[in-house]
Amino acid sequence: MTNDSIEQMRLLVERLNEASEAYYNGQGELMTDHEWDALFDRLGEMERETGVVLDDSPTHNVSADSISGKKERHEYPALSLAKTKLVSELVKWAEGRPVWVSWKLDGLTLVVTYDNGRLTKIVTRGNGHEGTNITHMATAIEGIPLTLTYKGHLVIRGEAVISYADFQKFLMETDEDYANPRNLASGSLALRDSSEVAKRHIRWIPFSLVYTDSDQTEWGDRMDSLAHMGMTPVERERIDTPDIDTMNTVINKWTEKVTNGENPFPVDGLVITYNDTVFAASGSVTGHHATRGGLAFKWQDEEAQTTLDRVEWSCAASKISPVAVFEPVELEGTIVRRASLCNISECERLGIGGTGTSITVIKANKIIPKVVRVDAKVGNLYIPDKCPVCGSPTVIYNSEGSETRTLHCTNSLCPAKQLKIFSRFVSKEGMNIDGLSEATLAKFVNRGWITEYADIYQLRSHIREIAHMEGFGEVSASKIMRAIDKSRKVEAVRLLYALNIPMCGIDVCKRLLEAYKLDILIEEASMRSDSAFFSHIPGIGPEKSASVVNWFHDEGNRKKVERLLEQVEVNQPEMKSKGGKCQGLTFVITGDVHYYRNRAQLKTYIEEQGGKVTGSVSKSTTWLINNDATSTSGKNRKAQELGIGIMTEKEFIDKYNPDMRINDTPDLFA
Repeated sequence: MTNDSIEQMRLLVERLNEASEAYYNGQGELMTDHEWDALFDRLGEMERETGVVLDDSPTHNVSADSISGKKERHEYPALSLAKTKLVSELVKWAEGRPVWVSWKLDGLTLVVTYDNGRLTKIVTRGNGHEGTNITHMATAIEGIPLTLTYKGHLVIRGEAVISYADFQKFLMETDEDYANPRNLASGSLALRDSSEVAKRHIRWIPFSLVYTDSDQTEWGDRMDSLAHMGMTPVERERIDTPDIDTMNTVINKWTEKVTNGENPFPVDGLVITYNDTVFAASGSVTGHHATRGGLAFKWQDEEAQTTLDRVEWSCAASKISPVAVFEPVELEGTIVRRASLCNISECERLGIGGTGTSITVIKANKIIPKVVRVDAKVGNLYIPDKCPVCGSPTVIYNSEGSETRTLHCTNSLCPAKQLKIFSRFVSKEGMNIDGLSEATLAKFVNRGWITEYADIYQLRSHIREIAHMEGFGEVSASKIMRAIDKSRKVEAVRLLYALNIPMCGIDVCKRLLEAYKLDILIEEASMRSDSAFFSHIPGIGPEKSASVVNWFHDEGNRKKVERLLEQVEVNQPEMKSKGGKCQGLTFVITGDVHYYRNRAQLKTYIEEQGGKVTGSVSKSTTWLINNDATSTSGKNRKAQELGIGIMTEKEFIDKYNPDMRINDTPDLFA
């Protein structure tokens, strides 16, 4: 044993613990799983060679979350799993006994306890022996029943995860920036406001029934019993004869679910568990692993050496990110040409150089291309001093928390900063334009083809250029154009959501359009000085109302909507008739109203009663409603010329809405 070896081990421990802390507490990724595993394995080898294990070594300690709150000792320690990348080791570990394969979900472990049919506590994994009590978040986390028909004592471990779909939706609807679903889940559980946590759609998926008063001794039966209680346990498959051939077949099948995008939740491997829970509990504890508690299978990353052609700087909503473009290599059955380098700090950590630099790349967890090593550096990395999109000066920011160095455009109006907005616009909930991923949008934005919503409907003028871009071709370019053309006919609620008005999710948009036609909504929002104008609508408070009003008060926003409406045809279903008091009648409303909250509310009532409201007086008009019947306005004169009756709002109420209690109207004579 030498001092040099101890110092190397100390440096490895420091790097691994720093990366683990970031990983478990919702911070940015400091290293890939590939690199972490390699350093962890190297540390383990050195500990065996020297016979020395440092006190804070991750080989003998469980990484802990830093969620604040009351700490609580676990009834049963939540130990981590030993890991392997070799199927042969899985087979050896199984010892010919029946086992189960399930996902190694990439989230945060929560231990949930029930007594006498009621939820009694939710505790984070913490350091495996002590976690944070977050029972107050029970109603904010999906998948945790508050009551059960089972009346005994239950201790259940499960993973709190966020689906890829909910993760992308959250990023579209907020200004927050998280690297991956796990980061969002971790950051969310640290919040104090459970209503905010609920918006993140965190789902708890049980993966182990740790204790039950029943005599169930089979892991599969325990999972089935959780399902019968109304929970949704982790996806699983039983293997009765875990030999090499069978294990390979099953693992290949599950791996394809990842590479094909079939699994909705993030995973970082598989878990092998004994069906016999009594046998599983009989193992010893080595380090912080229970030898028979389960074995984690991590995919063997296929790596390839290649040559860097260039580093492109891709502009996005929050930063300008470096992307490695290299000589094509085949990884996991696909050709890979590009990989994100994340930020300047990552480039510096790897030692990225210029053209000709030799690099090694992988597909992390079978999906994401990653540069994991620089084998031979050539030249130096060029960091642009001007934005590739708008030409404005760039600036390097240092994150206070992680000290990560990132590049940013100084122009607040740079089209690239609208990327998140465009992503929401084309999303399934929005205009539903298939084929326009955020990555594709970024390419078009970076070329100056998209600066506002209407520009998307002019992309056909660039179809030849798109067809010749890397990764496209004529077929995919034509497919995008067809998707764009299809979206020209759109439901009003989708369009309103697509506009990316702050605080206006799908539910808010539906509520607004239940009260107003889209054109009336835009008109009222644009002209009203009262920011709380829409707050009378159920579910729309003063804050959401102000957001809508303020957004449409912005002339730039109104112009963008006008140009967009020239490109699309909006469909909004007619409001359902609630009566027939105005059946077959056509009204024109002008001037201020005193008894109804606003003209839109009066219009809504007429339409609900089977009537029609138009904007101009014509021969088909039945009545003109105007509280100033003596006015010399153009509409009054037109009505008099055509012999159309003019009635006041009070006269309308007496004739067509006699049940209306005028003294109940809050805006009376306002």
